[in-house]
Amino acid sequence: MNPIIKTLKELNISDEKINELFQALTENPMMAMAIIQGLGIPAEKLQELMMTIMTNPDLIKEAVDELGLDFSKVEEAKSKLAK
Repeated sequence: MNPIIKTLKELNISDEKINELFQALTENPMMAMAIIQGLGIPAEKLQELMMTIMTNPDLIKEAVDELGLDFSKVEEAKSKLAK
């Protein structure tokens, strides 16, 4: 299991919320940040999770693939943010 998904599950985040988070990430990364903040993840766990993602960004692609979402939308969103 992807470490990001595993950590979220350990924090008792529902599968529905995990899917919602990654769906938002693929469509609108700024919206994903709002969802993350609304999950009530303790600050130390959130920091740990963000460090994991920052040191290994490929984990996002793996999580998106594991959830059966379209990673090309992540790339599309990244290019929009770069403009």
